[in-house]
Amino acid sequence: MLDDNQKKMVKDLANNTVARSQITTSLYERYSVKRGLRNEDGTGVLVGLTEIGEVFSYIMDDNDRIPVEGRLFYRGIAVNDLVNGFFHDKRYGFEEVAYLLIFGELPTAAELDRFSGLLTANRQLPLGFTEDMILKAPSPDVMNKLARNVLSLYAFDDNADDISIENVLRQCVELIARFPTMVAYAYMAKRHYFDGDSLFLHPPLPEYNTAQNLLHMIRSDGQFTDLEARILDLSLVLHAEHGGGNNSTFVTHAVSSSGSDTYSVIAAAIGSLKGPQHGGASSKAFAMMEDLKKQVKNWRNEIEITQHLVNLLDKKAFDRSGLIYGIGHAVYTLSDPRAKLLRDYARALAFESGREKEYELYTLVERLAPQVFCNAKKNDKVICANVDFYSGLVYSMLGIPPQLFTPIFAVARIAGWSAHRIEELISGGRIIRPAYKCVQRRRPYTPFNKR
Repeated sequence: MLDDNQKKMVKDLANNTVARSQITTSLYERYSVKRGLRNEDGTGVLVGLTEIGEVFSYIMDDNDRIPVEGRLFYRGIAVNDLVNGFFHDKRYGFEEVAYLLIFGELPTAAELDRFSGLLTANRQLPLGFTEDMILKAPSPDVMNKLARNVLSLYAFDDNADDISIENVLRQCVELIARFPTMVAYAYMAKRHYFDGDSLFLHPPLPEYNTAQNLLHMIRSDGQFTDLEARILDLSLVLHAEHGGGNNSTFVTHAVSSSGSDTYSVIAAAIGSLKGPQHGGASSKAFAMMEDLKKQVKNWRNEIEITQHLVNLLDKKAFDRSGLIYGIGHAVYTLSDPRAKLLRDYARALAFESGREKEYELYTLVERLAPQVFCNAKKNDKVICANVDFYSGLVYSMLGIPPQLFTPIFAVARIAGWSAHRIEELISGGRIIRPAYKCVQRRRPYTPFNKR
């Protein structure tokens, strides 16, 4: 730990670093820099091609971008059709979607059985891993621990650096299978060593799929209802993939293009997803709504709710950031198809858990927030609720604590990351290296004794 003098020194150094590292907005404009790899109209700069996922949210008409209802495609198949298909047949969907993303085609019953069997055979962690890598080195943050767990698996792999497709596929299947176990055990270690709660570790069961095992491992009694497991499975499906342009998937492509090993690539993606502007957004949206529930007395009073939303935008409520978390998206305009599916299918869960009034409050905020935003910002930008808005509510109804919201996102997205890593290794061929222009003026060297 630093003493007071050292803390002051670090603070002074930080202030000096900020002063010397600030690049003015005018320079970005002067050199036509695509900040955040975004075009002026908010669309992403095209830097790659993919067959895995596609986000569709607008059409072009005479160079004008016309908002449309959002659509999401996995390997060219609308996610709505996938979800409605397995719900209609009363099946679970995550394993089927993971197969589709990685192998490019929907599995037959026999193919799905074989793939599910592979996952079942690999859910257990290597011998000694739980004790040595998780319980002896817990972390207060589950995402931090998940990244370290993934990196630690490198030492348990006799062929860790082989980037042949066969070997990478084997590694990816193992990671998809092990993510729920690593997340659950990392959380249990956190609860015990940092929160003082009892420690319990349920082994994954071979008769359970990904969603079922996750609920089984994080609940003290290991019990859950069929509806609960199906709604969590739906959430995993909706978070499994979102095109190549999202931050963590781009990181997957970038690090894969360097020729690095699978464990380093996935750990880097986890670090990206951990950020509050990416995978951490659902926790923020949930915390905001928890605060709204306390501040708004009548959950059906549209005037009162509208005023609270105005206060959020005016930096007078919640964290005073000026944001309504869960409302608005970098790509979607009229609607986020994931939010609509999660909202519609979670309605039954809200009634089963006795939280229908809370569910109705969410739907009311979803309806009011876009107009409040446009009035406050005095523009006609089209925005909608995104999947993060409803994710926290769903996880809360499942008894899942906020510390697990983003890790569960990772349990789902490892399927998409795996597909994109394999695609990059097969079709990429060049290291991803965008250009940065140095705007520091040239200056002479100052000898040490004259500084």
